[in-house]
Amino acid sequence: MTSIEVRALTKEYGPRRAVDALTFQVLPGRVTGFLGPNGAGKSTTMRLVLGLDRPTSGTATIGGSAYAALREPLCHVGALLDAQAAHGSRTARDHLRALAASNRIPVRRVDEVLEEAGLTPVAGRRVRTYSLGMRQRLGIAAALLGDPAVVLLDEPSNGLDPEGIVWIRALLRRLAGEGRTVLVSSHLMNETASFADHLVVLGRGRLLADTPLREFIHARVRPGVRIRTTDPGALHRALSGHGHEAVAHEDGHWTVPDARVEDIGRLASAAGVPILELAAEEATLEQAYFDLTATETEFAAHHQEA
Repeated sequence: MTSIEVRALTKEYGPRRAVDALTFQVLPGRVTGFLGPNGAGKSTTMRLVLGLDRPTSGTATIGGSAYAALREPLCHVGALLDAQAAHGSRTARDHLRALAASNRIPVRRVDEVLEEAGLTPVAGRRVRTYSLGMRQRLGIAAALLGDPAVVLLDEPSNGLDPEGIVWIRALLRRLAGEGRTVLVSSHLMNETASFADHLVVLGRGRLLADTPLREFIHARVRPGVRIRTTDPGALHRALSGHGHEAVAHEDGHWTVPDARVEDIGRLASAAGVPILELAAEEATLEQAYFDLTATETEFAAHHQEA
């Protein structure tokens, strides 16, 4: 089993501890979302896993081995940390050919990953002419070049157009479905919710959560029912008479926490309450994430009331 194992991993830069005794495991067959505020230590952790930084203490291994000990590492681990890494004066095809030669990867893989990334029509153009989204696609193509069992991607949706975002979602799901180990760092909560099965969440270098996505959301956010009526008084009486504590909002709708649409609908109908709107208010990853990390954000804007 090729998993990523992080054990008591710590990285200090002078007096600052960027990663603080992290322990977690990224398993194959699922997409693990890697979340945390700016400065939480996500990028540092990924660099430590890839041997780009040396830990102060602890270990980070891939399939039981340090990245530096892997022969032809692109055949084991594919990574995208910086979309600007490709030399601007090279063409995309030449960039990938150089990577393939250095890792003894068959040259036919170059055209295969260019096709998969949608870059075949522009493979002969120099990388400096590429947009950010095209560079992202090239970085993902490079990560896939060795057909690796482990894939690490840092903000892979950055710069992609809507079609590209749909493509990366499908790609991540396919890689996991093939039994690969997939770790994806992102700041986009809605995007992460669309592809992740599991979450690892950091705050100020420490582990805050290591849990399935659905469990993470449901443990922190109460789902409810959204309802709107022309007779708020009758609605309030009907709900309170059945033990529901509804919350009124300025725009006229009400929220009924910990309730199901069908139950509230039957209750309102039985009481003769006219209904203009009735819908489930599903808990979201964004709500759960902010609930967990509200006190862990190193950099935050202060909102002033108008």
